[in-house]
Amino acid sequence: MFRMYNVLVTVLCVLWLCLCWFGYAKFAKRQAKRTHCIASVMHRHRISWMQRLLYREQFIADTALLASLERQVTFFASTTMLILAALLTLLSASERLFTLIQSVPGVYPATLLDIQVRLILMIAIFIYAFFTFTWSLRQYGFCSVLMGAFPHVKDGEEASEDDNKFVKNLAKIIDHAGHSYNDGLRSYYFALSTLAWFIHPIAFVFSTTVVVAVLFQREFHSQTMLVMYNIDKD
Repeated sequence: MFRMYNVLVTVLCVLWLCLCWFGYAKFAKRQAKRTHCIASVMHRHRISWMQRLLYREQFIADTALLASLERQVTFFASTTMLILAALLTLLSASERLFTLIQSVPGVYPATLLDIQVRLILMIAIFIYAFFTFTWSLRQYGFCSVLMGAFPHVKDGEEASEDDNKFVKNLAKIIDHAGHSYNDGLRSYYFALSTLAWFIHPIAFVFSTTVVVAVLFQREFHSQTMLVMYNIDKD
């Protein structure tokens, strides 16, 4: 009876994680088209950045900026690999981890299989994060190549329709790379909330809900977003 109850709790917790994670991602993507958020504001500034490149002869600062973005993604991709190695090590020593967790007062009673399922879930989350980070890294690499083929417009001349199309498409690719990076960061947030599951399922549900609230506040109502939105409005 206890085993069946644990299975039900595990299924409900996984479903709650998927609902919060992918449900929020879909909500944020749809809401970004209706109101201002960090994603929509950043896309506007990326277009402005690309438009200024039309009149520059040297892209030294711009390539350095792009390289800085790549380094950030590379750091998280490398860190993700280290975390995966640590989780796989924990999975191989899950019996010792089970004994350690059960010795902590107030921890929800669980079986060895329950602990292994939670570890496997975290491994799956970080595998997803690694794929999103590396895809973001590849897209930034594409942007570097396209920046090398960037058209040039002389001062006093107007950009052609093809030039403006190039600007918008390159800004869109950088935007896609940024979204992939953001998806990887969200994986870290939800992986941290999964740690609470080792203590109690209710703690996991609460922490996952808090993660959604934090993401929503930062992306749609943070002071940083408001400042970036008002930069060109002042």
